Amino acid sequence: MTVYMIGAGPGDPDLITVKAVKILKKADVVLYDSLANDVLLDYAPEDAERIYVGKRAGEHYRKQPEINQILIEQGKKHENVVRLKGGDPFIFGRGGEEELALLKEGIDVEFVSGINS
Repeated sequence: MTVYMIGAGPGDPDLITVKAVKILKKADVVLYDSLANDVLLDYAPEDAERIYVGKRAGEHYRKQPEINQILIEQGKKHENVVRLKGGDPFIFGRGGEEELALLKEGIDVEFVSGINS
């Protein structure tokens, strides 16, 4: 069981990395936010579950502790979980916080950085 933290880049779907596309193609579930271009979800298998956890400054569809809990639950249930984040998971993101929550539960985490704007 691995959670892949994928940076979706600056918004243009042509700027996602090849590695990110390969991982999305084998995803069992994708958690995505409002800054990740929805077109990128098309790379995931048709039967992959898609969970919107959108966040923008001042607008939180889900609070961070809830996102962490969903990641943990999905990480324990599925082999390949993708956390698709706009930009890069660590630049103005909470990738480190999500990583710590997952590692504490014994779930492997791999980062695939996005192209920065």
